[in-house]
Amino acid sequence: MGSAQAYKQLHRVAPSMGVQLRSLKIRKAADIDTTFTAIKKPLAALVIVADPISNSNRPKIADLAAKTKIPAIYGARSWVEDGGLMSYGTDLVESSRRSASYVDKILKGVKPADLPVEQPTKFELVINLKAAKQIGLTILPNVLARADRVIR
Repeated sequence: MGSAQAYKQLHRVAPSMGVQLRSLKIRKAADIDTTFTAIKKPLAALVIVADPISNSNRPKIADLAAKTKIPAIYGARSWVEDGGLMSYGTDLVESSRRSASYVDKILKGVKPADLPVEQPTKFELVINLKAAKQIGLTILPNVLARADRVIR
């Protein structure tokens, strides 16, 4: 899902969950520091929607989220491996395998138009306990039990 789609879905679903969203847009890498400085408290959490700017600045964004002590969730495991608190999203390794099988079929002569459109079926929850400790957050045991991977 693209960042524009994710943004629209978040804004559509949030009210039904009693969540008020505030959008913080980062248009260039130089905006990252000023955006985090401008965050008005109280802010319960951040949902980082991936785009080229945020993806290329993962460690910096994860570090600033930790320094401001704001829990943040990301859409891919790589963010958590770079110091982020947690991610929930498609298993990109599995998606790559599925893509490779499509490439194989196409190279063997199957017309791309004849291949079905597939949606991801495997999602993963990854939690970074070091990041949780840094912001003073305790992750409940039942949440840890659901995680596909825990970074200690």
